[in-house]
Amino acid sequence: MATPDFVLELRRHVGHAPLWMPGTTAVVLRRAEGSPAPGWSSARVDPREVEVLCVRRADNGAWTPVTGIVDPGEEPAVAAAREVLEETTVVARPTRLLSVEVVGPVTYVNGDVTTYLDVAFACEWAEGRPEPADGENTEARFVRADRLPPMNTRFTRTIARALSGEPSAVFLTEPV
Repeated sequence: MATPDFVLELRRHVGHAPLWMPGTTAVVLRRAEGSPAPGWSSARVDPREVEVLCVRRADNGAWTPVTGIVDPGEEPAVAAAREVLEETTVVARPTRLLSVEVVGPVTYVNGDVTTYLDVAFACEWAEGRPEPADGENTEARFVRADRLPPMNTRFTRTIARALSGEPSAVFLTEPV
């Protein structure tokens, strides 16, 4: 689903004015051979031995982990798993909070402006073969962590955090 109905309804009232939205990023990891190993994603992993689920966005061609909007009343970890399933047909289980940060403002091609409070999770692959499922992406695939396609620094930093095994989440205390 490209834009949630509740956002379309808000946009009918505020037009392109800036919105503050809850977002989520899901860094889905699996062992390079593709077998699930519950609990392993909470430990530091060798980038040569793990794959990251990456999607190529249809709107701008950028490679990213799966991202999305948290629906009203939805738990962020539930939203992360839902977005992964909707966008890639992969079933993933959030295992660890990675970061909470402000992203944006983002100006979309239609003129909408949004700033997100993004909650990022490390997730374990449970099952499924990735494919672009809902039109938001043109590609979806697992990529070995030491061979990631070029992507925004925010995403490479979040992926590195997922691979680090650090148990605590990061957050900024100073504006960037």
